Amino acid sequence: MSPFARRILQAVLYEGIAIAVVTPTLVLAFDHPPGSAFVLSAVMSGIALTWNYLFNLVFERWESRQTVKGRSLARRIAHGVGFEGGLAIILMPVMAYWLDISLWAAFVADMGLLAFFFVYTITFTWAFDRIFGLPLSAQGAKEA
Repeated sequence: MSPFARRILQAVLYEGIAIAVVTPTLVLAFDHPPGSAFVLSAVMSGIALTWNYLFNLVFERWESRQTVKGRSLARRIAHGVGFEGGLAIILMPVMAYWLDISLWAAFVADMGLLAFFFVYTITFTWAFDRIFGLPLSAQGAKEA
């Protein structure tokens, strides 16, 4: 699979599952109507899709220049921290505006979501790599 197709497939699968988890969480946590929670989830997903593509593009360029190939637990954790940390910064003002809450409340809410998504990101990318194989950036010369 081409790197472009791989990134698109990974992002779409990841965000589809994310919407299925975040929508009911927003409904329950903020007593928000399901329709509004779904739209917020979709908006956040759209932002996350863009961030996912851009972050993975940069991460894989960095990864391809590393002498040690493969995806160790440390590299997967670095990927998860980078992706989720950047996304938290981007989404915090969106959540504050949509839910009509303070930035602090949005930060606290975002931390709750991040606790789940940090583990989800690492688990998802591991499973995706097992099913679809490592990207070229993580493969050694003989594997590529």
